[in-house]
Amino acid sequence: MTTTLDRTAPRDLASEVPVRLSLTPKTTLAGQLDGAWWPYSRDLEAELPPLAAALEEPWGRVTRVTVNPTRWPVVPHTVALDGRVLHVGWFTEQDPDKLILLSYTLGRWDLLVIPPETAPAAAARLMTAAAIPGSVLTAGVLMANEAAVGRGMRDAQHQEASWETEGGACMSPFGIPMGRSALPPPANGWR
Repeated sequence: MTTTLDRTAPRDLASEVPVRLSLTPKTTLAGQLDGAWWPYSRDLEAELPPLAAALEEPWGRVTRVTVNPTRWPVVPHTVALDGRVLHVGWFTEQDPDKLILLSYTLGRWDLLVIPPETAPAAAARLMTAAAIPGSVLTAGVLMANEAAVGRGMRDAQHQEASWETEGGACMSPFGIPMGRSALPPPANGWR
């Protein structure tokens, strides 16, 4: 049996679904980030055109983008965008969790890039945190904080699962888990 992979599928999908984007409201407070972007894949050639199009109204025409190649398997030099070219650069010194967008006339914007495989609840927390006006938290700090929150949630789920498998409150007075068979039978005869 032969399997054919359609390598254009992610590009087609990216043009049909809305851009997942959270922008900092316009204020006089300058922060480390101007918002967050949650791409659907790690394909810059497919993901950048919808992002640039979504930002054209609130921010103007984006002409250049810089990324850290650590998070992107392929970094193209240019990306076609509605009859024009978006120039893409990469810098290993740049925060790997940040995307920088540039315009010749309008300035620079920094976005937290949320990994495509991020769970929706975690992505929502990150998008909210990155859009707080005047925040001094960098992209790396936000991602590290979310990783800690995720570990804490996994630990809580593990503790709850342990509680359930240990029989809930079936503990000896000395804190040793007891199986249900170690409990005396109930007086009403039900087991």
